[in-house]
Amino acid sequence: MSRRQSHAAGHGPSQRQLRVGEMLRHALAQVLQRGDISDPLLETAVVTVPEVRVTPDLRHAICYVMPLGGQHVDEVVKALERNKKFLRGELARKVTLKYMPDLRFEIDRSFEEGDRIDQLLRSPEVARDLERPDDEDAD
Repeated sequence: MSRRQSHAAGHGPSQRQLRVGEMLRHALAQVLQRGDISDPLLETAVVTVPEVRVTPDLRHAICYVMPLGGQHVDEVVKALERNKKFLRGELARKVTLKYMPDLRFEIDRSFEEGDRIDQLLRSPEVARDLERPDDEDAD
């Protein structure tokens, strides 16, 4: 089975996609940390970039972002979208690629998902299922 077929079968991103995504994530975090963007919201907001996913052809990148404290999430994403041309240019100077991917920004929902799973694990129903009676331990 060729690489192309194995990827189409749903085996996940290639090593190259992962490497390029990580390089873009580091470069984007540096640009956001420096605060060179002339947007009042982005100059004051501290934005984390937990993940960047790149398409198999490396033409598009989805940048998952979350403002510190989870405040003004929608406004920050809109500000990043407004400034994506500038950000793409800055990333092109930092990361050497044949083509700089088109950037798209989305809210990172992994924190919410982690909280949801944590609440499920602490629920009385799950705690009851995890408890074992003492007489089962003796067997």
